[in-house]
Amino acid sequence: ATNNEETITFSALHAGKTFVGFKEALAYRESRGSYTVVNRFGYMGKYQFGKRILRFFGVNDMDEFLNSPEQQERVFTLSLQRSKWFLRKEIEKYVGKKINGIEITESGILAAAHLAGATSVRKYFKRQGNYDFADGNGITLQHYLKLFAGYDTSHIVPEEKPKI
Repeated sequence: ATNNEETITFSALHAGKTFVGFKEALAYRESRGSYTVVNRFGYMGKYQFGKRILRFFGVNDMDEFLNSPEQQERVFTLSLQRSKWFLRKEIEKYVGKKINGIEITESGILAAAHLAGATSVRKYFKRQGNYDFADGNGITLQHYLKLFAGYDTSHIVPEEKPKI
């Protein structure tokens, strides 16, 4: 890859800008697609969820979560539903616009919320892009807005309190 652009696995590329392409590209970026990995910060599974957010969605047995691809996929969908609900006004207002040279898309917003939390994404838009969030690995919210732009997340139904 050139210009510090990342490459995504062939299987994710093969799925194109579909929802499957989105979740596989995000999973690859988060965990290389491993359901059983736990990082040095304690984030776990294919999509690298923390214990607090897992409890929010009704997951209390972390070992069971790590050993259940079905539960991990379900929680990922619930997380997207929650973010889409929480950020519905930002999605409506900013999709199709450019901030700091990045075209804003719904999938980019949802990926950035996965990385940084929906509250940080809201703050980013409230400050017109003048907010520099990075996770413990130094990955920025803006990087996810750009890297995961243009995927089809239209079928995700916004939900205030989704539970397993």
